[in-house]
Amino acid sequence: MTDLLVERPVPVAGHDLEDVGAVGRRRVPSWAPLALVGSVILAAAPVVVWVCSVTHPLPVVHEVALFVHLASLLVGFGAVLTVDWVAALFILGRRTFHEMLRAADNAAVPVWAGYAGLVLSGLLLEPDLTSPVTIVKLVLVLVIGLNGVVALGLHRALGRGGADLRWMALGGMCATVSQLGWWGATVVGFLNAH
Repeated sequence: MTDLLVERPVPVAGHDLEDVGAVGRRRVPSWAPLALVGSVILAAAPVVVWVCSVTHPLPVVHEVALFVHLASLLVGFGAVLTVDWVAALFILGRRTFHEMLRAADNAAVPVWAGYAGLVLSGLLLEPDLTSPVTIVKLVLVLVIGLNGVVALGLHRALGRGGADLRWMALGGMCATVSQLGWWGATVVGFLNAH
């Protein structure tokens, strides 16, 4: 996922990148990869709902999907909690700014792998799409994904600009949305299971 954050030269129309000199190169705007990921998440949302409505897996597949769902929750949410814990320690003066950024770097793959695992396994769990509580959970999952894209952008800005107070405040807001989303979706999942 962090590969998406690297600015790469884009060839001029009709030329391969290797054939174009430095003068002819254009850079991909730094926001473009983030916009792409956000667009994919938004475009996938109605597809996910549709697939959930037409999928009726065998009981054994449902059980495997439930295990993958819980494992993905542990991986994704666990990584989010770790990053937020290190950020809290930074605020308390117990970790450096660079340690906080490094924790976020290290957790990016588990966070996104957990998120993807939750969404994909959720397709096979036959959620009750007529239940308002389930709709709330699906909205929270969408918010978690879009907030994750914002978090990637904030991480980049903090890495470039250091501990700028504006970006730190936005990071705090992003972490709050993240915690509310993950905890909310977890509680709704627990309530739906009973």
